[in-house]
Amino acid sequence: MRSVQLMRSFWNVQKNMMRFIQKTATENGLSVPQYSILVAIAPHKEMTQKNLGEITFLPKSTLSQAVDGLVKAGWLHRQQVEGNRREMQLSLSEEGETLLKTIHLQEGGIHQVFQSAVETLTNRQYEGLLESHQQIATYLEAQAIEQGEDTK
Repeated sequence: MRSVQLMRSFWNVQKNMMRFIQKTATENGLSVPQYSILVAIAPHKEMTQKNLGEITFLPKSTLSQAVDGLVKAGWLHRQQVEGNRREMQLSLSEEGETLLKTIHLQEGGIHQVFQSAVETLTNRQYEGLLESHQQIATYLEAQAIEQGEDTK
């Protein structure tokens, strides 16, 4: 079946990416959840811990532990949301931003390896791949909404 073949293809890419993500995280003194948190927050500069959990799909205990470690290391700031004592606002510290920039430039790290892989594609292949991924993602999100899931 085409769907099984394509799912295996996605799985194979994801499996190989995880190999480099684990290597990159370990080489920088991070766990994979900590690395995922930094990468998820980076484009937004700040977000609530609840939103972060929704984006990363990390279990609450894993998320809390990883955030605690990042705060203790000085890579993340955490403060209570005004008017809601139970909600925490998270933001990258300057040190966290510097760490991410360093990771992006690391030879043999996920960002450099993935960049090299992307450079093997022609512009047409690249654009087609992005378009296909967007089409599949949009369809899957619509199905999740139809089934009553929150897709934020």
